[in-house]
Amino acid sequence: NEGNEYFKEKDYGRAVAAYSEGLRRRCGDAELDAVLLTNRAAAHFHLGNYRSALNDAIQAKKLKPTHLKAIIRGALCHMELKNFVEAIAWCEEGLQIDSTEKKLVEMRAKADKLKGKELEGTFLGTQTDFSTRRKCQGRAVMGTDLLCERNIKLVLEPSDEEEEELSDGLAEISLDGFHSGSATGAKVHLDADGNLSWPVLFLYPEHEQTDFTMAFHENSRFIDHLMVMFAELPPWDLEKKYLPNNLELYFEDEEREEMYEVNPEHTLLQVLQHERYFVKAGTPTVLVFAKRSPFSKKYFSGKKVHRL
Repeated sequence: NEGNEYFKEKDYGRAVAAYSEGLRRRCGDAELDAVLLTNRAAAHFHLGNYRSALNDAIQAKKLKPTHLKAIIRGALCHMELKNFVEAIAWCEEGLQIDSTEKKLVEMRAKADKLKGKELEGTFLGTQTDFSTRRKCQGRAVMGTDLLCERNIKLVLEPSDEEEEELSDGLAEISLDGFHSGSATGAKVHLDADGNLSWPVLFLYPEHEQTDFTMAFHENSRFIDHLMVMFAELPPWDLEKKYLPNNLELYFEDEEREEMYEVNPEHTLLQVLQHERYFVKAGTPTVLVFAKRSPFSKKYFSGKKVHRL
């Protein structure tokens, strides 16, 4: 009930935490657990955590195979992740339960249409012709106008084959991918309201661990994501110190070899607009430390750190 109240208020981070607490109670009621998982999947979905949402939908479906809401949520996640074949399979599974479910019928048709196609310049089903937008830095560059408008600085790392062609240091890029060579393969995308969602990498140097958020909405705060990510303690946090309000975030200015502390209450866009933040390979990166830990003191020793 608490999670539902937070969800109605669109406080999805706290909704995730509340549903997680409900699941930790281990009530033994498979149907109730399926509802909790499906609701948590919905909250994750609204935060852009499509992988986490999909995992919850999968678990909910295992507990209750006929739970239509879980199937719809799972299919939606596959659509966002561009797993169109999987989305079709989930839709067909749901339509066997209710052949008249409008959402599944429409999603099935859309997934079938998009399956196997290269959707250049398409974000969340909205075609955007970037070539018609204004020139940036003296030349028309697909997608970069949106970054220029936001004062976001992009560092491109072309492959060896591309370097000769990109002698001016600026690639012809589109927003779906930034020619990103990152292992994640995730892409920044534009929604129907003109907002960007980015893949964001969280690094935990003390434990040599990482977290990856597939779609971090530019107007979402870091604390909202931390509430979701650390609703449950990670298995590697044996000292139980990685709690949402016990974390410090930083980004590194590699050129100057300096560190900048990030305010968790700030949005992703506010951080990306910092004069010394440079987005590399289309994936913003943030370093996470436990407050006042011996490791962080040692890590920052000898480095110039710009604190809040």
